[in-house]
Amino acid sequence: MYGLVRVAAAVPKLAVADTSYNTEEIMQLIHEATTKDINVLVFPELCISAYTCSDLFFQSPLLKACVNSLTHIIENTQSVNMIIAVSLPIQCDNQTFNCAILLHKGKILGVVPKTYLPNYSEFYEERWFSSSADLISKEIKLCGQTVPIGNDLIFTAQNIPNLSIGVEICEDLWSPIPPSSYLSMGGATVILNPSASNELATKYEYRRSLVSHQSANTISAYVYSSAGFGESTQDVVFSGHSMICENGVIFKESKRFSKEHQLIVADVDLEQLCNDRKKNTSFMSHKKSMGLPLFRTIYFDMEEIETKTLERTIIPKPFVPRDDQKLSQRCSDIFNIQLSGLAKRFLHTQAKTLIIGISGGLDSTLALLVAAKACDYVGISRESIIGVTMPGFGTTDRTYNNAVNLMKALGITTKEISIKDASLQHFKDIDHDVNIHDVTYENTQARERTQILMDLANKENGLVVGTGDLSELALGWATYNGDHMSMYGVNSGVPKTLVRVLVDYVANSGSLDEASNAILFDVLDTPVSPELLPPNENGEINQKTEDIVGPYELHDFFLYYVVRFGFSPAKIMYFAENAFAGVYQREIILKWLKNFYRRFFNQQFKRSCLPDGPKVGTINLSPRGDWRMPSDAVSNVWLNEVEKL
Repeated sequence: MYGLVRVAAAVPKLAVADTSYNTEEIMQLIHEATTKDINVLVFPELCISAYTCSDLFFQSPLLKACVNSLTHIIENTQSVNMIIAVSLPIQCDNQTFNCAILLHKGKILGVVPKTYLPNYSEFYEERWFSSSADLISKEIKLCGQTVPIGNDLIFTAQNIPNLSIGVEICEDLWSPIPPSSYLSMGGATVILNPSASNELATKYEYRRSLVSHQSANTISAYVYSSAGFGESTQDVVFSGHSMICENGVIFKESKRFSKEHQLIVADVDLEQLCNDRKKNTSFMSHKKSMGLPLFRTIYFDMEEIETKTLERTIIPKPFVPRDDQKLSQRCSDIFNIQLSGLAKRFLHTQAKTLIIGISGGLDSTLALLVAAKACDYVGISRESIIGVTMPGFGTTDRTYNNAVNLMKALGITTKEISIKDASLQHFKDIDHDVNIHDVTYENTQARERTQILMDLANKENGLVVGTGDLSELALGWATYNGDHMSMYGVNSGVPKTLVRVLVDYVANSGSLDEASNAILFDVLDTPVSPELLPPNENGEINQKTEDIVGPYELHDFFLYYVVRFGFSPAKIMYFAENAFAGVYQREIILKWLKNFYRRFFNQQFKRSCLPDGPKVGTINLSPRGDWRMPSDAVSNVWLNEVEKL
């Protein structure tokens, strides 16, 4: 459903060379997997015999017992709608191969031999097995079935979009160019790795990094199952360390050194992977320059399973890392990108001042903090920043005082220029009734403020620093040629949910004095508003942005999945319902999703003529780079789907 496929890695308890015991364990885990609606299940390397049989692999009774166990598994899974990967030694072409067998509903889909065999102290596989490179046959008769054999097999579902499976085995991953690199370019979206990786001090971190990076390199879902309790401890110990990764992100990880069997489960998003591959133009470059091996596609029919739960964490704020250490590093990186961009533009234009309109709101506060750091960076006085507060009809004492006090605390040059008289004159000039508080009333004020900043920049040889953020650009929540315009938009790549985090980061970083921090905390506590309508009878903000356009945390969520992955409205709605369960009801999410699509399409003309600004993350709406959309594009396809939800 929605391109999601449920995968699992099983870690059975094993007994060395006891195929009956091992088969019982495997069947028990298969049964458990069927209760969890799993589509693809992988077991560790040589799980039917155990990996550590050594010279017992030369014994015919063991090899025969392994095949008998495979027959037993086949006979007892004929009604199981699941791809099952089990491993055992297979004899073919006068050789023995370390193989993974893919099963589906009692049918062997194919046999994949290991390619790279370790040949060092604790593992001497070349003593017992041959590499897939030594294979002659293309087919093998096994358990009464004639099936394909080779490391050139890709297993593709005919009725589940994008589900194509490739297999590599343990040491294959540790080679300079793993088979999965080619398998992924050949179309495999899910890579299975039955492994037996022993545990050593520090090897855990390296293995974790290796699996994660390979899933990122191949833009795939990588399911890694490793041998655990029960393998021989004669010279080494196995911990059962297994992982499920998607494009570099570890979704699930087993508990190491568990004496009980384990099953880790995750829903991987194949649509997301395929969309990323299409966007990454270098993904298939190897084919152009070096060519690719020829692969054989093995087709199978799998009934789609309707899952009742989601085995995948959908983060409500995808732009904001949940880990505190990562969050701190992310904030530091973003500040450095913003201030470096502004510093370069400032020096290049040979400007003498930075001109910023300071409202006392989040966006202008962040822009001011960036400008102050940029001055420190290039070694000039913060007095080179001219902060302008421009009180209007909707300005409240709270935002006004925060703006003035913050400018003083940061040691910049301050100016106060009221826009009331100029706006009243303009209303008179265009014959607009000042008592009609419509879009003309609001936008007149926004454009008057921009005119002041631009003209002041001319007078002071200055650069107007834009304050609008990425979320406002997505919704078109800006006055065209008003706050929409600047000479460099430092916040243009920062979504609103991240603006808040960045200001909070500065307030808690200890880089400012207590008085400045107190101002920042109050700014964070102030409702987001353009303050273009008169305050209420209590002198408080009377125009709250999120009451008009919707919660920014929802819009940032929509923005991420629309632009980053191009998902359908139905899928985004499904993800949002999971991410915001208990926070927003379905009808509320649906209301603002519809509003997002409507505004996102209708307001493209504002994004088509954006000023320059730095990209800070994976999402950006610059018409010169990341988002090239016609201003006349029609939204019917998307809105029609929303209406059906």
